[in-house]
Amino acid sequence: MCHLQMNKMMYDIEQIRKDFPILSRKIYGKPLIYLDNSATTQKPKCVVDAIADEYYSVNANVHRGVHFLSQQATELHEQSRETVRRFINARSSNEIVFTRGTTESINLLAATFGEAFMEAGDEVILTVMEHHSNIVPWQLLAMRKGIILRVIPMDDQGKLRLDEYGKLFSPRTKLVAAAHVSNVLGTVNPVREMAATAHAHGVPILVDGAQSVPHRKVDVQEMDADFFAFSGHKVYGPTGVGVLYGKEDWLDRLPPYQGGGEMIQSVSFGRTIFQELPFKFEAGTPDYIGTTALAKALDYVSAIGMERIAAHEQMLASYAMQELGRIPGIRIFGEAEGKEAVVSFLVGNIHHLDMGTLLDRLGIAVRTGHHCAQPLMERLGVEGTVRASFALYNTQEEVDALAEGIRRVSKMFNP
Repeated sequence: MCHLQMNKMMYDIEQIRKDFPILSRKIYGKPLIYLDNSATTQKPKCVVDAIADEYYSVNANVHRGVHFLSQQATELHEQSRETVRRFINARSSNEIVFTRGTTESINLLAATFGEAFMEAGDEVILTVMEHHSNIVPWQLLAMRKGIILRVIPMDDQGKLRLDEYGKLFSPRTKLVAAAHVSNVLGTVNPVREMAATAHAHGVPILVDGAQSVPHRKVDVQEMDADFFAFSGHKVYGPTGVGVLYGKEDWLDRLPPYQGGGEMIQSVSFGRTIFQELPFKFEAGTPDYIGTTALAKALDYVSAIGMERIAAHEQMLASYAMQELGRIPGIRIFGEAEGKEAVVSFLVGNIHHLDMGTLLDRLGIAVRTGHHCAQPLMERLGVEGTVRASFALYNTQEEVDALAEGIRRVSKMFNP
């Protein structure tokens, strides 16, 4: 069980941390300080318990059986779809497609949208801060079909140049694909405004929500996104399960992504009739255990309150920017107002890998490298950075430990 009976007037960080057993671990004899949450979050006990409970008590393939266990597993799976619908405020559960994660969601859209609506010379608009998972699928489509990628630039603070964005549209523009939040800079992109611009040109927009869903309340109807993708493992759920939201009229127009069982109404050697939404895109046995655990994770953060989580993490972000900013020789990348709780940095001439490795010896887990955003690294003029990313269970004391750890490492290189 997770400790969800919280006082709604306060954010009880100690009670929250009790829900995450891994946070009591020691690394090299030091208490674990886990600051790699943009890569994946830790899991509350209730999510892991949900996985075990379903395997031990309900496990049966969904949608296909008339027996009790299959009916019960199907009900849990479809209840999970409804939980996701509510969480992002989609209009209908038909608009919720289960995938393996953000990467598969974007690949699904690139394959199907590209097949149905794009030909050589057509254009997709991306941003300079995209994760590789929102670049490479479109490059693969470019290799297959000869489409062209246009890129929205950013300023030195890490904010998109919306004046340049409007100039990228042409009669050949077919789609905009943009990150809601940069996984490197923490910049929160104005996707509602970007959607309005795209729609004014008659163009749909895909929003990559992998880095926004864990940190802020998302409303796909208010955002007016045509497509929205996110991963379960970044929002305290299991790995290997994610979501592609699509407006129903768009999903109706797209061809299936894969063929097999589950996504068909009938099959003969002469012809196949496909299932209705959303099953048309869900070939084969779904990860029905994972979807149940994802729903449990969404219920968990909802019980805490997304607004309260956002306020706590914004406090951590501001505090981290302040404390790390005092370290001699530090360069922080991404200073847009209202950024998410991500701080990417370098210190002097210390290589990011060296900094990350030595922080690890202090029990501090951070991410180093290009963070699957090499075009952004090129724009920043660096090979890679150290990234500390915060979650609902992190504390000010952990920020202090990070700052002290960076100082200790810096003194080793500059005694």
